[in-house]
Amino acid sequence: MSAFPLLEPERPNRQSPSPQLVGIARLAAEGESISEGCNVEYFTLESRSLLNRCTSERMPFTWTINPYRGCEFACKYCYARYTHEFMEMRDGVDFERKIYVKQHAAALLRRDLKKVKTGEGIAIGTATDPYQPAERRFGVTRTVLAVMAEFAGLDVGIVTKSDAVLRDAELLREIAKKNELFVNLTVTTVHADLARILERRAPRPDLRLKAVQKLNEAGVPAGVICAPVVPGITDSTRDLDALVKAAKEAGARYIYANPLFLKPCSAAIFVPWLEKEFPHLVESYQQRFASRAFLPEAYRKRISTLMASLRKKYGVGTSERREREYRVEEVRVEEQMKLF
Repeated sequence: MSAFPLLEPERPNRQSPSPQLVGIARLAAEGESISEGCNVEYFTLESRSLLNRCTSERMPFTWTINPYRGCEFACKYCYARYTHEFMEMRDGVDFERKIYVKQHAAALLRRDLKKVKTGEGIAIGTATDPYQPAERRFGVTRTVLAVMAEFAGLDVGIVTKSDAVLRDAELLREIAKKNELFVNLTVTTVHADLARILERRAPRPDLRLKAVQKLNEAGVPAGVICAPVVPGITDSTRDLDALVKAAKEAGARYIYANPLFLKPCSAAIFVPWLEKEFPHLVESYQQRFASRAFLPEAYRKRISTLMASLRKKYGVGTSERREREYRVEEVRVEEQMKLF
């Protein structure tokens, strides 16, 4: 029995016959294995569209683009692991070991961008990091950006944990000349040792902050997301102070923070990690999350108030719109991520 009973992931009935695969599950099953890395296998994925409409009216963007399915960075808290379940993959680890590469990106996106109306935001990377290691091999994200550079009047946001985004600095600058563009680098802690166990395969925090600096110097607007803030691990005043100070020194246009939430898919990975790395916090987490997936409003307000004071202290800006854009803990994850 899990210490977090309400977060226990649903288990398929092993005695029931497997249903005939349909939709994305069928497409995934038909995917061709195209390459293998260190404990990672890559597959092709036929796509009907690269641009997908966000079904929640509470989100400030209208469209999402995820060049890949799955993410190699293996962040222990990742909320998007359950998206592999749409492909009938119930092991949360599959999300970081079986990466699906979307096919025909340029043709699909060039066709679909014509549907985007003025003022409709496009968010890239809501369920997978667009600059994970797969991008070096397959370049789907760069293909997406190259197509966007052909258009004007778009409103585009990118979120990543990788300094590999710098490869596309010149292309991003070209897009920014004719469109509204911003790049968010996620940094949860400035401590490299902690980041290494929390976000096992992601680039070091200092590299991400350096990317923020270089992007802004290149004329590409960039800021910092601290998401999630992890209770008892990254949420001390000293830790958040150090992060906001580092963001200021990197020239970040803004910084904001969102607290951890634990859906069953992420709890199945996060809780065993917590028991191993921070056993003294297990009881606290049992109390916080045993009956809910989200932290209490009082905790969120404390983090919000603290971040506001730190932004004022260091003179770092904020962006209400950008903060809402990725405040997924206030929206049912299923609403945001169902279509991508």
